[in-house]
Amino acid sequence: MQYHIRPVLDIDASSIIEIFNCYVDNSFAAFPDKEVGIEFFDTLKNLAAGYPFYVAESESREVVGFALLRPYHRAATCRRTAEITYFLEPSHTGRGIGSMLLSRLENEARAKGIDNILACISSRNEKSIKFHERHGFVECGRFRKVGFKCGLDFDMLWMQKLLS
Repeated sequence: MQYHIRPVLDIDASSIIEIFNCYVDNSFAAFPDKEVGIEFFDTLKNLAAGYPFYVAESESREVVGFALLRPYHRAATCRRTAEITYFLEPSHTGRGIGSMLLSRLENEARAKGIDNILACISSRNEKSIKFHERHGFVECGRFRKVGFKCGLDFDMLWMQKLLS
């Protein structure tokens, strides 16, 4: 199956929220403890304002994932650093879509003068940790027991990739 990456559109809102909520309900990948509403799409758009925000579509034009960069910090001195977020429809993981989205965001980051990408990951999200390690990210920080979900504590793990 072929996948296509394109900029996010407002008509993607319900698909993006549906994908995100899969991870709210069933994993440690998304940090909320209850499903988010459609208004969360506006939150994501605002976070990514001025930064790339993409969806991945299947051949049938079904949105199967999304990815965005956002500022790591509001201070101008941190403008070369961005935080990355992406989620895929669970039935479409393991097909290279995450790698395609990451590659696209890295290229966009370089074009914007960003040379440092950070990912904040739950310590209980082993698949994401391994994905990022395979793509050149290294652990650069860990906040112990800052999250609690599904009756379990988890650490917030920060991973970093230098693009330069």
